[in-house]
Amino acid sequence: MKPNVITVQQETKVDRKFVFEVHKLAFKREEEAILVDRLRISPAYIPALSLVAIIEDHIVGHILFTEIKIDKRDVHALALAPISVLPAFQNQGIGGLLIREGLSKAAETGYGAVIVLGHEHYYPKFGFVPASKWHITAPFDVPDNFFMGMELFPGALDGVSGEVEYAPEFY
Repeated sequence: MKPNVITVQQETKVDRKFVFEVHKLAFKREEEAILVDRLRISPAYIPALSLVAIIEDHIVGHILFTEIKIDKRDVHALALAPISVLPAFQNQGIGGLLIREGLSKAAETGYGAVIVLGHEHYYPKFGFVPASKWHITAPFDVPDNFFMGMELFPGALDGVSGEVEYAPEFY
């Protein structure tokens, strides 16, 4: 049997209804899907960093990166959120592929750092470490080991510290 070929590409307007379903099914609720729809009209939205994973012309995953501020300053950093993969395709490396492709595209686009709120054993595989390393904090109460960051190039977070400010659509 031939393995499935996974393509990662920028989301198109035609993809949006399918992306909504991916998030709804992956999270078993609509909140994340609605958040993505709201973020698309936000100044924090970067179309080139809204990526879909496709297998045989079907969207099976989505990842979104949006601009953030740290300590009310523009520091050319991003939030990774949300990411989802259809339940039938989970645990097959699709989420990891989306993360790696997204981080690569973020670096190519000139962003220096990414912040994520996520599983303490999953995201370190991609280079994320507790954001407290840089004295960067979440705008809400969260355990230190779940709030992580990474530099996309060495020194990108030098001299950066303070509270992350997400796009207003997150709140």
